[in-house]
Amino acid sequence: MAAVIARRVSGLLRPLSVSLCAKTQQFHNTSNLIHHPPLYNAIAGAACAPLRAAVHQTPRYNILQRVSVLIPSLTHQPSRSLTYYSVKKGKRKSVKAVTERFKRLHCGLWLRRKAGYKKKLWKKKPARRRRLREHVFCNKTQCKLLDKMTTSFWKRRNWYVDDPYLNYHNRVNLKP
Repeated sequence: MAAVIARRVSGLLRPLSVSLCAKTQQFHNTSNLIHHPPLYNAIAGAACAPLRAAVHQTPRYNILQRVSVLIPSLTHQPSRSLTYYSVKKGKRKSVKAVTERFKRLHCGLWLRRKAGYKKKLWKKKPARRRRLREHVFCNKTQCKLLDKMTTSFWKRRNWYVDDPYLNYHNRVNLKP
């Protein structure tokens, strides 16, 4: 049923598109009939011809492309500043932002705080502030990425006195 309706609608629209194409062709043909005023001398015409060609060939940029030259931070792509080979010892280095913001459990899961947990608390309601104080687990893709951004030092098991995460280090029924 849907196929029949689609064929009928496309059949109805076909004459409209054909007539539009014909009108645009006529418009282009009439634009060629407009005469430009003659130049006063051939030398000036020869000098202006490359300029006119350059003006017609310059690409048009949107506003973001024009402003991004002035403000490079608009188009700045985020980068993971991962050092594969350090200058001193030639070893791989961890990304400091990962080790400061995330905590790795021994089972391979990473913990993080919710985004905006310290921003503009004065305008947030108490229930929302309480939710933002929670810690959440990263998903599988994020955990893999964070593992790539850290060295084996951060993946080893640490034993702390009165560790609040002791119950979470070992997980059952968790696929690696």
